[in-house]
Amino acid sequence: MSKSAKGFRKLIWSSLVSSMAAVTIVSGAFAASPTQSTDAVPTGSSSLLPWMDMSLAPEARSELLLDAMTLDQKIQQLAGARSAIPELPQCGTSGRHIPGIPELEIPTFRITNGPVGLGGGDCSPQDKATALPVALGLAASFDPSLAYDFGNLMGGEARTLGLHELEAPGMNLARLGENGRNFEYMGEDPYLAGALASKEIQGIQDNDIIAMSKHYVLNDQEQNRMGVNVNIDENVLHELYLLPFEMSVKDGNVGSIMCSYNRVGGTYACENEYLLNTVLRDQWGFKGYVQSDFGATHSTAPALNAGLDLEMQSNKFFNNESIKAALDNKSLTLETIDQALDRRYVQMFKFGIFDRPIVQGTIDAETNGSKAREIAEQTAVLLKNKDSLLPLDASVDSIALIGQATYADAAAAGGGGSSRVSPLYTVSPLQGLQNTLEKIGSDAVITKVIVKNDNSNLNEAVAAAKDADVVILMAGVVTSEGRDRPSLSLPDNQDAIISAIAAANKKTALVLKDGDPVLMPWVNDVPAILEAWNPGQEDGNVVANLLFGLANPSGKLPVTYPVAKADTPTSTPDRYPGVNQGVFDSAGKEIPQVYYSEGLEMGYRWYDAKSIKPLFAFGHGLSYTNFEISKLVVTPKTTDGTKPIKVSFFVKNDGDVAGAEVPQVYLGLPENANQPPKRLVGFEKVWLKPGEKKHVTITIDPSASNHPLSIWDADADAWKTLDGTYKVKVGNSSDKAKLIDSITVRTPAGHNK
Repeated sequence: MSKSAKGFRKLIWSSLVSSMAAVTIVSGAFAASPTQSTDAVPTGSSSLLPWMDMSLAPEARSELLLDAMTLDQKIQQLAGARSAIPELPQCGTSGRHIPGIPELEIPTFRITNGPVGLGGGDCSPQDKATALPVALGLAASFDPSLAYDFGNLMGGEARTLGLHELEAPGMNLARLGENGRNFEYMGEDPYLAGALASKEIQGIQDNDIIAMSKHYVLNDQEQNRMGVNVNIDENVLHELYLLPFEMSVKDGNVGSIMCSYNRVGGTYACENEYLLNTVLRDQWGFKGYVQSDFGATHSTAPALNAGLDLEMQSNKFFNNESIKAALDNKSLTLETIDQALDRRYVQMFKFGIFDRPIVQGTIDAETNGSKAREIAEQTAVLLKNKDSLLPLDASVDSIALIGQATYADAAAAGGGGSSRVSPLYTVSPLQGLQNTLEKIGSDAVITKVIVKNDNSNLNEAVAAAKDADVVILMAGVVTSEGRDRPSLSLPDNQDAIISAIAAANKKTALVLKDGDPVLMPWVNDVPAILEAWNPGQEDGNVVANLLFGLANPSGKLPVTYPVAKADTPTSTPDRYPGVNQGVFDSAGKEIPQVYYSEGLEMGYRWYDAKSIKPLFAFGHGLSYTNFEISKLVVTPKTTDGTKPIKVSFFVKNDGDVAGAEVPQVYLGLPENANQPPKRLVGFEKVWLKPGEKKHVTITIDPSASNHPLSIWDADADAWKTLDGTYKVKVGNSSDKAKLIDSITVRTPAGHNK
């Protein structure tokens, strides 16, 4: 484990006035702009409190408010509490908010979870919302504009329900295929995750809802998440795991950050000064506030001094007794308390939270459901399509719909845990098939067989498969916060189901519904495989439209699918789940140690560096049409490492169906950079009609927040661009980047990004 010459700093580191009139708001697919919002009430025009003057800047309003607050009031505002919400008595007692102070016109600060729709809010389970496809599916879209729509829909619904903060997006990387929360995150590549997360944040915050990047940082496994210590080299931390968060700050201008449960370099993430102050504020210039994950706070003065601003969900450490004791012994100052509150109040004033009443409107379920369906249709990845089995022919007479109840009988609306959405409605697989068959004028007969988890009625399913023209077989995994998958295999005997059904009918289309890569021992026996992820509440319509070609799959894998567990970088116990090495906490409990000793060789970088052939590569995804990428031109050929690089090529749709291709630009750094063979630095989703050809130019900006040409110099605590030859590789997946050119970088003497 390397350290910089400077060390590594121990790191390998609201109640509004009760007389306000109720307002009913109806949410469409998108919320109104702040100036047009129907729920904005200019309380500052009549209030006698100076911080309620809306003509003042957020910073000035926050300062005026803090000057008027007593110490007890300030302490009360540092943490959440389980209590009723005066503005919404129908919600009962909840723990996902900070109680307001009516005499100061500080509203109850209302929080809801994300990132796949509004889940686990402070009015749950009463609040229902649109269940979107899982975040890993959004990443598979490779489409920043779609990520904006995704965030905009969530932000609009949060605004409609009178909420203020949305705990989304999640951007921990898929280092571990078994991670129980991979479905909440955006895959294994930091640039892809950061690019989509930044647009999602913009979509959320354009509704005057505070977005929250989480879980900061290295909360990449659920096993032992409450205390595991992550050991990682500084350059790996910055180049991979911090990078999407950096992009969310610099490109997304995110209002808040959630710090994670785990330790980093021996120190809890929520009291880690290097992460919360040195990196987040000093290096990146973050101006928002840091909130703890629920129960992730472990101290009073150390956490506040390190940069934690808000304890959730209760005041175990940020309470009256503890804060005053810390002030008395001078381990904490009033200035630090004011700073923590100011960071949040500035964001609350910026997003108008003091200036609109807390009321609950009605979500437009039909409009938002339609948008959720459109999003989900663009997330699906066609993994395999032998003999063009898909799309299914409209003339088919009989269909066998087979699978276990979780996947073939009900909508796969998302994973478990705090992100679980209570959907406004759901569309089952059978209903979706019936809807699509009606659209295409088909009289096909559907026979549905739900296979029991012990496979005791598998013979019935096999018989139905033999009698059908085609089989639609559904399988998958539903994961959950708080626990990892026991393996990468499909659970509950599903491999046996797939093998038996594929043998019974050679026209079997397998639909996978999951949030992680899975092993496929039967892959050669199944002609067509569609990765639909957990598609959300519109599951049935989404899948049926894709299977019958009313929508053309355009997704690309945001994670690598391995042939075997032994092929992955986390197949040793020191890398996962961690090992005990005689390190104990103050209570005498042993602290598991996890070592990211694979370094930068994570995800597709690992497979490239080790020359391991994956089952399906990062970036892979087929279509119902064919595309050609050709004539790569890269300019300039020589650069000083500061000027933009233009990567141009043609993309043509060679087939007879409209569709989308995602050309991907990878960069291979000079040999002395000691990097894996390539990194993703650009992509663009290109929609083409049959026979259409487009000239595409992707610009690689060396000064961009993802530092495309640079490596982290631990000795200098800075990004550095090396002289040498950089290979530019373009293709439609990480293993098919066949178009290659190069540029030469000659940096000015002493140049350092």
